[in-house]
Amino acid sequence: MLSEFRDFIAKGNVMDLAVGVIIGAAFGAIVKSLTDEIIMPIIGALIGNVDFSNRYIVLSGAVAPGTPLAAAREAGANVLGLGAFVSVVINFVILAFVIFLLVRYVSKVTAKMSKPAEEAAPAGPTEIELLAEIRDALRK
Repeated sequence: MLSEFRDFIAKGNVMDLAVGVIIGAAFGAIVKSLTDEIIMPIIGALIGNVDFSNRYIVLSGAVAPGTPLAAAREAGANVLGLGAFVSVVINFVILAFVIFLLVRYVSKVTAKMSKPAEEAAPAGPTEIELLAEIRDALRK
C-alpha cells in the first residue's frame, strides 16, 4: 500500500495539481489585496468615500449607525454583510478573468507546439546545377 501511495504521489498530474493549488492560493491573496486595497477604494471614491467592508444591513438587533461590521456582529446583531459580498464578487471576477487569460494563452501555445511543422518548399536547383544544365544545352 505504501508503494502504491508513493507511485500515486510521484505521478506528474498530482504534482502539477499541488503546484497549481499553491500558486492559486498565492494568486488569490494577490487578487484579494488588489481588490481590497486598490479597486474598492477607487469605487468608494467614485460613489462617495464609502468603505465597502463596513456596508451592511441590520436584520435584527440594535446597532448604532456607523458601527463597524465586526462590532455589530460582536454586539449580537444579525446583519447582512453586503460590502464584504461585493468585495468577494469583484475578487472572483478578477480571478476568473486572469485564469481565462492564462488558459487562453496556454491553449495557443500548446496548439502551436502540436501543429506539425510545415513542410519546407522544395529547394530549387543550385547555381551549379543550373550552369551545368545551360552548359549541357549549349553542347547539344
